[in-house]
Amino acid sequence: MSFIALVGTVTFILKESTLHKIILPLVALSAGSLLGGAFFHMIPASLMDMGNTHMVFVWVLLGFTSFMVLEQVLHWHHCHQAYGDCKQPLSYLILIGDGLHNFIGGIAIAGIFLIDIRLGQIAWLAAIAHEIPQELGDYGVLIHGGWGKKKALLFNTLSALTYLLGGILAYLVSFKINLDFLIPFAAGNFIYVGATDLIPEVNKQKHTRGNLINTGMFVLGLCLMWIIKYFFNSL
Repeated sequence: MSFIALVGTVTFILKESTLHKIILPLVALSAGSLLGGAFFHMIPASLMDMGNTHMVFVWVLLGFTSFMVLEQVLHWHHCHQAYGDCKQPLSYLILIGDGLHNFIGGIAIAGIFLIDIRLGQIAWLAAIAHEIPQELGDYGVLIHGGWGKKKALLFNTLSALTYLLGGILAYLVSFKINLDFLIPFAAGNFIYVGATDLIPEVNKQKHTRGNLINTGMFVLGLCLMWIIKYFFNSL
C-alpha cells in the first residue's frame, strides 16, 4: 500500500492531457470498488461475526464520522484532478491529511487481515482501487503547488509509509484487544470516501460522453466486488 505512492512516476512519461483523461474514470472505478467492498463484503461479514446487532451499524457510522472529522479538522480536500486550483498551503495539508488517512487505513486493513484473511484481501483490493487515483491526484497537487517532481514523489511516498506504521500497531494491539470492530469501522471509512469524496469529483464532468464513461467505471467497480464475493463464496 505504501509503495502505491510511487504511481506518481507515470507522470514522468504521460502527457498532461492523457493523465487528465484517465483520472476521473479511475476515481469512478475506485468509488464503486469502495462502496461495493463495504456493502457486499465488510458489512455482511460484520453481521455474521458480531451478530445482527445495532453495534455493527454504530461502528459503521463511527468509521464514517471519523473521516468526516478528519477532513474538517485539517481542511483537507482530495484534489483528484492532476492539476487543479490548488495553492501552495494545500500541498502541506495534503501530506498531513494523507499521512493520517494512511495510518488509520493501515490499522483498519491490518486488523481485518488478522480477523479474516479473505476479507482482508477484499478490503485491500478496494483500498488499492482508491489509492491509485488518490496518489496521482495528490502528486499533481504537490507539483501544482510548486514542488519539483522528485521532491513531490519522495514526500508523497513518506506520507504513505504511515500505512505500515498503522499495520504494525494493529498487529501489536491484536494480542490484547478484539479487533472485530475494525471491519464495520473500515466499512464506514470506505463509504465516506466513496460517497462524499470521490463521487462529487466524478459528478463535475459536464459532458454526456464523460458521464457515461464514469458511470460505467463506477458500475464496473461495484460488479468487480460482487464477482469477487461470488467467487469466494463458491470456493
